[in-house]
Formats: sequence, C-alpha cells, structure tokens
Amino acid sequence: MAQGSDAILERMMTLHPKVIDLTLDRVHRLLAALGNPERQLPPVIHIAGTNGKGSTQAMIRAGLESQGKAVHAYTSPHLARFHERIRLAGHLIDEAALTALLDECVAKNGPDEITFFEITTCAALLAFARTPADYTLLEVGLGGRLDATNVIAQPALTIITPVSMDHEGYLGDTLAKIASEKAGIIKRGVPVIVGPQADVGREVIEERAARLGAPVHAYGQQWMVWEERGRLIFQDENGLLDLPPPNLPGPHQFQNAGAAIAALRLLNMPERACESAVTGAEWPARMQRLRHGPLVQAAPGVELWLDGGHNPAGGEAVAATLSRMPPRETHLICGMLNTKDVRGYMAPLAGQVQQLHAVSIPGEKNTLPAEMTRDAAQAVGIEAVTAPDVAAALAAITAQNPQARVLICGSLYLAGAILRENG
Repeated sequence: MAQGSDAILERMMTLHPKVIDLTLDRVHRLLAALGNPERQLPPVIHIAGTNGKGSTQAMIRAGLESQGKAVHAYTSPHLARFHERIRLAGHLIDEAALTALLDECVAKNGPDEITFFEITTCAALLAFARTPADYTLLEVGLGGRLDATNVIAQPALTIITPVSMDHEGYLGDTLAKIASEKAGIIKRGVPVIVGPQADVGREVIEERAARLGAPVHAYGQQWMVWEERGRLIFQDENGLLDLPPPNLPGPHQFQNAGAAIAALRLLNMPERACESAVTGAEWPARMQRLRHGPLVQAAPGVELWLDGGHNPAGGEAVAATLSRMPPRETHLICGMLNTKDVRGYMAPLAGQVQQLHAVSIPGEKNTLPAEMTRDAAQAVGIEAVTAPDVAAALAAITAQNPQARVLICGSLYLAGAILRENG
C-alpha cells in the first residue's frame, strides 16, 4: 500500500512546469470542482511569517489539545513523509485516506495545470472539511497573499510571526515588500496577532490591518513576553502569566510562545492551556536532540543535534541557542540549498563553533555543492572542510573529539534526510 500515495505525489509534481507559480486562480478552480471545502472548515487560525510559524502552530495545538479540543493542522514542507503535512483531529492522515484524497483531487483537476503545493493544499482542505474537529491550524507555505492556503474568507484569527529576508525571488527584495505579502492573510474584521517585527515590517502590517478594520494584537503593544529567572512571563490587558520556559530549545521560542499564548487568550482558553502550550509542544528538526538511531550509535559520546533553519534569522536563532548551552567544543555539519543566503545564515554562527563540515544534501537537485558551502563558511571566518556525507563528517569529528557537540543544520531537506535514515 505504501506505493499508493508516493506514486500519486510523484505524478502531481508533473502537473505544472514550475514548482512555484504564485496565483490563487488554479486553487479556486479546483476547490470549486471539489465543492468548496474551504467554506466548511472548523474555525481557522491562519499563520504566516518568515520564522517560527511551525513552532507557534505546534504550541497552539498543544494548548488546544490539552483542553480536549480536536485540532486539524496543515504544515509544510514535510521532513520524513508527506503524511506529516496533514493532521486530522490530532492524528496524521493515514495512507489509505491520503491516497483516496489525492486520487480524487487529480481526477477533479483533470488536464489543467496546477502546482504540487496547490493540489496538495486542496487535498488537505478537503480532508479537514470531511473530518469533525474544533479548530483548523493552517500554516502558509510561501508568502501569504497568493499562497494556496489564503482561500479562507473568514478565519477566526490570523497570526504573523517575525518577518525577515527570505524567498526574495518570489516575495520582493525589501523587508517592506515581504511584510506586505505576509500581511495578505489579514481579513476584514478578523483579529491579527503580530509577533516581534522590525519597524518597517510592523508599519506595513498595521497599515493593512487598519485598512481592513482588523483588530491588532501586537508584541510590545497589546502583549509582552520575556524571560525572568528561567521562567516565561506573559502580559496582556487581561493580566500576567508566570509559566515554565518553553520545552522547545532556544531563546527565540519565548517569542513564538508569546504569539501562541496571545492566540489562546483570544480564543478564551484558560491558563492551563497556556502552560500546556509551552511545556507540551513537539516540533521536530528545531534544535532537536537526537538520542536514537545509527548516527547516535556511531558516535555514542557525541551530543548530537538537528536543526532545519536556513535563513539569516534562522542562523541567529541557532547561534543564540548555542550561546546558552553549557560550554562544549561545537562542530557543524551543514548542507544548504542554492536558493538561500548562505553567508547570511552562517555569519551569526562564526563565534559559536570550532569547525564546519560541508555536505551536499542527498537526493536534492537544488543542493548547494559542498565546496560552495565550505567557501561561504570560510568567508565569514569559520574553519571549514568538505565531507562526502553526514556519516563521514561525523566520523571525522569524532576522531578529533569523541565528546564534541555536533549540530547537523542548514536545511529542512537535510533534516528530513537525517530523520528518514536515523528514524
């Protein structure tokens, strides 16, 4: 049965000559053919932003599920298996249901062009419409305004996590243009939660919200979050919460937790839900400690971590996380896509690591060659060499220091390959 969905997904890759072609026309056409499932969803929380979308969504889901709520969730990209993208009332979609849905969407689409993300988003919305639940969490794939998820006329809430430079080829070459694309998910009269933003980004977001009469709940204005003596302190007009720190590692997770808590408070969830949001969230490949599998067995003394961040803000988040860890010689095994700002990602890491082993991402046609990743690292002052693959890099590091801290990083595609092989 395993071939079912894989074979259909492969065929879906050929339905449009481009991987990305931002417009909503094809999505609206297919959704109409499917009976407009986007109009039949449980209340939707729509999340856009450059960094932190997935972590924020995971925290909201943990908070809602702690109160017995059934929650649909849509995320992308997947790490190990496509099924991760569609969570139905708390459970990953099963193979039989996914295969049937994909078949139905291909049949309804007929000979017309449609991108892989568009048709799979339609499949997710169809699944959500047919399965009872209390909430639907939708994560934007790319941008917001023309993203395939932006077909919900009246969500319950929208959220914009921190906006930074990424995907400039599609979203624009300035922070203001990128923020404008993200702000495209804001809907008339629907409250929008705004995470920490650069001034120019915040102004663009607030201007669109004002034009649409969307109540703004912005970090630093309507809500605050900070760390105090290892605890998370959240404050809004309803009062102050003193909570445990987020279980997802890294100081940036306090900001993501703040946005999640702001959402839960607007949904009238109790303090217990907010505590569960910060203590119960699970989100793989975001500073995830690897404790099992062949890589761990090959280097038992090494402290092995995995992170999928891939833009300058992601590099800063990783660097801040490493700076708070107990001192230990730290090595990176890094593979990146050729569409990313590689130097921008690596520059914040230069002061935190001993050495970088550059690898090409296995099976990924858009991988940056290991030699170019190495050169980019050297250009920002990181000692760097190449390795044929992650296992060889880990062996070389272990030979130098069997007790090192090793972080495999640079791309969600590399992280997915590691989770598949190391599962």
